[in-house]
Amino acid sequence: MKKQNKLRQTKSRRTVATSPRCFKCGKTALANFLSDTTETIGADYCPTQGVRILEFESHNLSNGNKNSACEVKLWDCAGDFKFESCWPALMKDSNGVVIVFNPDVPSHLKEIETWYSTFIFSQGLQEAQCLLVAHHKPGSGADSTRPPLAPQLNKLPLIHSNLEEEPEDVRQEFHKYLGNVMRMLSEKQEREEMSIIT
Repeated sequence: MKKQNKLRQTKSRRTVATSPRCFKCGKTALANFLSDTTETIGADYCPTQGVRILEFESHNLSNGNKNSACEVKLWDCAGDFKFESCWPALMKDSNGVVIVFNPDVPSHLKEIETWYSTFIFSQGLQEAQCLLVAHHKPGSGADSTRPPLAPQLNKLPLIHSNLEEEPEDVRQEFHKYLGNVMRMLSEKQEREEMSIIT
């Protein structure tokens, strides 16, 4: 999954990866919702095996001074450590990382430090290319305050996700995130092109 270097006027293909999830936090349900793969919320739990790749087009993304669209490849990666040997291949050439966790489970707050080190820090991704999603499961009584996170995680943007109560707010925040990723990639491409010219 390599990033294409050419930008088209209204579309640009980008690869966006979701980081491994903490066990049973709802990452797959969230990925399905964001990609319009399914409208069903609350289906039976089935853990992700390795990775699922969801491809979809996302419209009306704010990319600096203009709105644009992009084709997204959202990699729904298994959070089980038995798949850890696959993670380097999953990270290669990713343009962004979304870490999904359940803020109601104290161990998840510690586990996301591992995901940060593995998927964000080791790739040299910028803050705008990352998104933390505190995903609240149905009936959990969502607390929308920022959970206590490690200092390096406090720099990253965080949204709360509750697909039963505010699903379109979650989609809108994800679109903002995609717009940020597109803007960063466009700026990087412009710098590379300028360095070739000069």
